[in-house]
Amino acid sequence: MPFDFDLCVVGGCGRVGLPLALCFAEAGLRVSVHDINDKAVAQVNRKELPFQEEGAQVVLDRVVGSNLTVANEPELITRSAAVVVVIGTPVDEHLNPQFGRLTQFFDQLSDYLVDDHLIVLRSTLFPGSTDRLARLLNQRDKRVHISFCPERIAEGKGMEELRSLPQIISGCTPIAEDRAGKLFSLLTPEVVPLTPFEAELAKLFTNSWRYIQFAAANQFYMMAQDFNADFYRIYDAMRYRYPRTEGFPKAGFAAGPCLFKDTMQLASFNNNNFMLGHSAMLINEGLPNFVVDQLRRRRNLAEETVGILGMAFKANVDDGRESLSYKLRKVLQFECRRVLCHDPVMTGEENLVDLEQIYRDCQVLILGTPHKEYRELEIPPHIEVVDVWNFLPKEKVSESTR
Repeated sequence: MPFDFDLCVVGGCGRVGLPLALCFAEAGLRVSVHDINDKAVAQVNRKELPFQEEGAQVVLDRVVGSNLTVANEPELITRSAAVVVVIGTPVDEHLNPQFGRLTQFFDQLSDYLVDDHLIVLRSTLFPGSTDRLARLLNQRDKRVHISFCPERIAEGKGMEELRSLPQIISGCTPIAEDRAGKLFSLLTPEVVPLTPFEAELAKLFTNSWRYIQFAAANQFYMMAQDFNADFYRIYDAMRYRYPRTEGFPKAGFAAGPCLFKDTMQLASFNNNNFMLGHSAMLINEGLPNFVVDQLRRRRNLAEETVGILGMAFKANVDDGRESLSYKLRKVLQFECRRVLCHDPVMTGEENLVDLEQIYRDCQVLILGTPHKEYRELEIPPHIEVVDVWNFLPKEKVSESTR
């Protein structure tokens, strides 16, 4: 049957779906977006980004009203040759898989699926989910081709990385794999084929590996602090003209909606036998407590006001999901007279104060997120500054907290 659109991105107004829809539209495809978030749909149709994304605005301006159609209309699925599904990873509050949420989602969309549809699953999935979903849809006489092509972008860098990074592709049938490969070849010069099960593991392995790397750096940082050693002098020496340590990250609050969750999903998949992952969780989640404990040893926090600079989960994005700055705030609220928070990017966040109040009222500042706006802050000299990231100029940071 003839289709009005080459592709429909379901959930396409979000941080993963919108950059993908924009890149495909810029590549010349006729793209539709179905999203139940009416506010985000209206924003995109007004050519407004619902969130910050480098390089997205100029593309949005070009394609909306041209070859990009955005609406809360599931009928767009039926009118599209391929469907990319971008939904939140189905896990419960304990990060255990909830396959029922995935099947429930497709139950709601099943009336809009047509024979020969290519269905591309984009969000992180528990290993085995893609094949299981394909069997389920086949049992319901849905003659569609199921593919899993995991999202691999860093938030805020999606427009660049969708075009530059190799894309892992997979399909439950040779037809699904071939069509998925041809689709993503429009964006990137390289596609890497795996089976769906391998692709699901590749995504979980990747995020768990990154989480473990951050944990190693944070553990070394805490060791150095405990023995009054300058971690970043050691760090710089380790990496100086020594290629084996090039990938060694700095210490920092490793958080966000993916790394911790996916590490725990991998543990669940392996019958909760993932000692490296669980150890990484204890280290990374424990860093806010460590920072506060270090302060408590040398200051009377009960009489002081402490400020947190940066509430987003990573630098230069307006996303606070699973940010450890919020955990840091909770720990400080138990210990301190008062806690104040500032973030130059998360403009819609409540309970933030301006820098003038931070400088006036705080005795201690902790860098929660190394936003670029903080690089050249003029922090009054009477305020102690804790910079786990080694982001601020050294003259701004207390000697004991490097």
